[in-house]
Amino acid sequence: MSGTLTFLVGGARSGKSTLALRLAEAADSSGTPVTFVVTAVPFDDDLRERVRRHRDERPPHWNTLECPVELANGINAVPADHFLVIDCLTLFLANLMAVPDAAPQNSSEHTAALLEALQRRRSHGGSTVVVSNEVGMGIHPDTELGRVYRDDLGRLNQAVAAIADHALLMVAGRALPLRDPMELL
Repeated sequence: MSGTLTFLVGGARSGKSTLALRLAEAADSSGTPVTFVVTAVPFDDDLRERVRRHRDERPPHWNTLECPVELANGINAVPADHFLVIDCLTLFLANLMAVPDAAPQNSSEHTAALLEALQRRRSHGGSTVVVSNEVGMGIHPDTELGRVYRDDLGRLNQAVAAIADHALLMVAGRALPLRDPMELL
């Protein structure tokens, strides 16, 4: 038996998390346990309020794992018979970059472990939805850290999209399927 990996990417308020929630609700209604892996570290009032709102959107019987940095370990801890939502890679990468004295290879090791965990989960029959932001369509960041973050997230998004069974770009609550460009040429 093989699971599916779905990748939802888009800008802020594009509908990615809403769609992930709807997919989890559909799994729940068919009797499949649901686990949310969240990566946010609520460090200010605004983020604490966002986390509270997202938590309130989920039924209390769903499982929640907080994995701000050790995302691969969190994925590996979720049974394959659970529908898994990971929200989101954007904050996961930001958290990695915020770790004091984190070497660049540390981020690479975490992302490699993440990709391996996603593929292992799918091969064991686990269905997963991964949410991430597209940050490469805006202005050119004016700081080196901003440019590194944008580039690293772009590479991470490409890597997850490449292994996903389904990849959707979310815009205004609507989805555009993302396909390998070589298939279109």
